[in-house]
Amino acid sequence: MPSQARAEPQSSLSVFDAVTIMVGLVLGIGIFRAPSIVAANVGTEFSFIAVWVAGGVITLVGALCYAELSAAHPHAGGEYHFLSRAYGKRVAMLFGWARCGVIQAGAIAGVAFLLGDYAGAVFPLGPHGSALYAAIAIILLTGVNVIGTVQGKRLQVIVTLIEIVAIVAIIGFGFFSSAEPPAVPRPVAPETAALGMAMIFVLLTYGGWNEAAYLTGELENAPHNIAKVLVLGTAILVALYVLANMALLSILGLEGLRASDTVVADMMRLAAGPSGAMIVSLGIVVAGISTLNATIFTGGRIYFAMARDLTLLPRVGEWNARGKNPVNGLILQAVLSLVLVALGATTPDGFKAMVDYTAPVFWGFLLLVGLALFMLRWREPDRPLPYRVPLYPLTPILFCLTCAYMLHASIVYTGMSALLGLAVLAAGTPLLLFRRREGGVGQPDPGLITPPSNQKRDLT
Repeated sequence: MPSQARAEPQSSLSVFDAVTIMVGLVLGIGIFRAPSIVAANVGTEFSFIAVWVAGGVITLVGALCYAELSAAHPHAGGEYHFLSRAYGKRVAMLFGWARCGVIQAGAIAGVAFLLGDYAGAVFPLGPHGSALYAAIAIILLTGVNVIGTVQGKRLQVIVTLIEIVAIVAIIGFGFFSSAEPPAVPRPVAPETAALGMAMIFVLLTYGGWNEAAYLTGELENAPHNIAKVLVLGTAILVALYVLANMALLSILGLEGLRASDTVVADMMRLAAGPSGAMIVSLGIVVAGISTLNATIFTGGRIYFAMARDLTLLPRVGEWNARGKNPVNGLILQAVLSLVLVALGATTPDGFKAMVDYTAPVFWGFLLLVGLALFMLRWREPDRPLPYRVPLYPLTPILFCLTCAYMLHASIVYTGMSALLGLAVLAAGTPLLLFRRREGGVGQPDPGLITPPSNQKRDLT
């Protein structure tokens, strides 16, 4: 029997499993907060729905680009693996550090804070109840995933299906209720460059689809199935988000959406009476559990992948054969996330602080991943492509332009937490001194980029 240190990821996820995880990653709490902010930055009901459709199209474009990268280079390291092959280990290791210390830990802490906010509304735990719930959720869900991939997968399937049922019920109430939109004497905001702000929150709500790339090391027949996962998952998400926002609009109207900070609860209160608010609060807790569990599930894989390219923390680069998962990576991820929860507890809004903390770093590296598609086609012209992105090069160009715009917007519209995230990224540069010279996730390591004619074809 192979030792734990030599165990490798196994193909244990079906297309259904992977689509469920992807939908659970994206279909989170954002849909319960973003619509009112989006409504405040558009001028008509048509433009309100149009930005959600546009966000879905942009998400699909990104998913198609990721489908080519994931099919050609399936690996549990996901984006880390793509960047390593395209730019060398140095860039990939900076991403690995950013992913571990900023993006992944910040995302987990942010979702946990939102879960804590709504759980605290149902069962209060005092002034620091949100942070307490956040910490408890991270510890418990990490524990489930440490037990094993099968257990984490089963929990994800259950909570995601419950969440989908809850959103479908909201859609049904919105379309079939006889409730009339409330009269809200609030002026219509002019339709100006604020549409850009609306898109920021729309794409934030769609965010998380790229996590599916980390499943390719465990997906059955990954080169052929990853495109199915990304396209099918994106189609489900676009349908649910557009229909949910149409339902909200039909009950509250554009002015009602602008005036509400809890749009779904207010809609259910009108459509189903006072008990609707309690149902929605519990539904949001389920949504938080779904997103948090899926983020923890995929996140441990990047810690595992990065550790294999470092001489530091070798135990984090071990794959647990019994649980079929990176146990030590999951534990380290939980520790870093709990540190951010403690820091976020000192701010007025822990969720917003985590969004500000992660946004610039996230969009910067997503831009690099988009450019990696061009780089890998150039550097490895003989590599078979089980899936090719449609309308190349227009599709990846559109994706890269979107990432560049979001990078600019995330710096302009975020606060001091964004600077902290960039500072943490810069603090990770000493890790390059501990880079393994041979082996690891991203072989080969070309160092400086050289023309394709000087590269040997990689048969791994």
